[in-house]
Amino acid sequence: MKIKNVLLVALLMAGATGAQADGMLKPYVLASKSAGSVAEKSAQVKTQLQAGGFTVVGEFSPYAGADILIVTNDELKKNAAGSDNGGYGAVERVAVTQAGADVQVSYNNPVYMANMYRMSSDLSNVAAQLTRVLGNTEEFGSAKGMSASAARKYHYMMGMEYFTDPVELAEYASHDEAVRAVDSKLSNNKNGVSKIYRVDIPGKQETVFGVAMKGAGDNKYMDDKFIMDSIDTQPLKATAHLPAEVLVSGNKVYTLHGHFRIALDFPDLSMMGSHSFMSIKNSPDAILKALKATVQK
Repeated sequence: MKIKNVLLVALLMAGATGAQADGMLKPYVLASKSAGSVAEKSAQVKTQLQAGGFTVVGEFSPYAGADILIVTNDELKKNAAGSDNGGYGAVERVAVTQAGADVQVSYNNPVYMANMYRMSSDLSNVAAQLTRVLGNTEEFGSAKGMSASAARKYHYMMGMEYFTDPVELAEYASHDEAVRAVDSKLSNNKNGVSKIYRVDIPGKQETVFGVAMKGAGDNKYMDDKFIMDSIDTQPLKATAHLPAEVLVSGNKVYTLHGHFRIALDFPDLSMMGSHSFMSIKNSPDAILKALKATVQK
């Protein structure tokens, strides 16, 4: 049995790295797909993650048939602490999604995200850990993928924001005041923006919050479901795109612009046509407007 277990782990590790052997990275990893219910599978995945060394810091269902677990561990937080604006990479998002007759379990590709966020480590150890815990059937979210070097300087197109162009939402007198204010305001669920999780980065004045976005009528463009209904149209679901982040760094509050934040998870999305960026052209500004209204003094 011990030899079989060793061989199984080796095969799983090969699956985690095989798709990256040519240096091309994709946004998501499909862990598995099988029959069952989202609720049952979510409970199973949560148990697996906790037993596998991850801490679940948040969970939410953005719409029917989808559940998202947000997890972290010491390695993710340590890497965040050693990276500029590393708080964005302090968590992993694990999605459980009903897609036809199957329930898909998927998660952000840690190596892809680490390069997109220009982090000090590529998180290949976290990728291997997730493979051991949940599995790795295939990577998806981009037809050709992207090299690590391209990811580190990525932007969707000329004139659009890079990772190094975050949007400042608010400023407070101190880091502690900023964190307390943002936590309170998000917990009060104003403007359709609500708190899902909070992770404090150790040894650093940085805290990341995950936020759910709900809107209707004139505010529909900020809504998580509206955005995903518009662009998440492929057979393998990109549910792990959610939720968006708000970062408190020092005494200032930031978020990544939607032109970057959405594009990094949907790099093949066309500019024009149905289910394109044009279908959500108002969403980046609508998200910023709601976030600013929520976290400002």
